[in-house]
Amino acid sequence: MANPFWPLFELSIRTPRIELRYPDDELATRITALSLKGVHDPAFMPFSIAWTDQNSPQLERSGMQHYWQGRAELTADNWSLPFVVLRDDEVVGVQDCGAKDFAKTRVASTGSWIGMEFQGQGIGKEMRSAVVHFLFAGLGAQRCLSGAWHDNASSRGVSRALGYVENGEDIALRRGVADRQIRLLLTREVWETRRRDDITIGGLEGCIDMLIASDDDASS
Repeated sequence: MANPFWPLFELSIRTPRIELRYPDDELATRITALSLKGVHDPAFMPFSIAWTDQNSPQLERSGMQHYWQGRAELTADNWSLPFVVLRDDEVVGVQDCGAKDFAKTRVASTGSWIGMEFQGQGIGKEMRSAVVHFLFAGLGAQRCLSGAWHDNASSRGVSRALGYVENGEDIALRRGVADRQIRLLLTREVWETRRRDDITIGGLEGCIDMLIASDDDASS
């Protein structure tokens, strides 16, 4: 049943292979359960925040809090959309995107993870293709940003395949140790040359004002 007060629950992105859906509590529970099965080799940390190092039941509880917090703190000037990725209605991962002051900057960033049992099947590239289509075609972004540790070859490979270029690097803590993180940039001009015609966006009309602040919002 649609929720008339939170239209983001109707937001989705479809490709021939997968669907990205903004999560309600049922989907948040399913994707949190998938994270318990493993997201990466424990010896390797692909994330800036080592959330997968948590033990049960804290991992599950913090996972649910993450989705609730995202809803509670969302504004048109500062938002994050943690799309749950489904293949034939089976949850396989999360493709996140977010932005601050998007109406003025037209810049958004992305991040993602896939359950270990679904890795190596091309899903990472497909879900990133879907979310950048949403950002460029749906919201009118001019730039999409991403990042990966210097030794995360699979993530950087997805970025290269979609036309991202390296855009400098940062030094950040990784499990408490300083390490190199590569910044990645995809411009609208490059995306247009690779734009797909088989990706559709549903439910955006009802929640566009939640993601792009109007001039009235800025002056209030």
